[in-house]
Amino acid sequence: MLEPDSDGFLVHLFSGGQSSVQVYGSGVVTSILSDDLDGSRHQRFIIELKSKQTLLIGHNIDLAPRIDGLYLNDRIEFFGEYEWNDKGGVIHWTHDDPEEIHVNGWIFHKNVIYQ
Repeated sequence: MLEPDSDGFLVHLFSGGQSSVQVYGSGVVTSILSDDLDGSRHQRFIIELKSKQTLLIGHNIDLAPRIDGLYLNDRIEFFGEYEWNDKGGVIHWTHDDPEEIHVNGWIFHKNVIYQ
């Protein structure tokens, strides 16, 4: 299995205002938000990295299964695309790309891969 990118790499992306970078990491769920229903539907939640940086996860539930049984303090791993914002960043593309143009991403939660 891959080793997660260090939190230092994600801190570097955030401090440098970088976007469109494929990353692998892990964190703990600190907030579960309502689904984003504008356009493609996304399950949304916030995780905190060991570095204390937070990331919004936007998981497309029109293209991948919903992560059922997701609770506060759950640990997740992710492989997706980092996009900068002033709150720590967003991870999206955590699913297979039906167009086969983008790298396929995923979320790993409680021994299940969601993609």
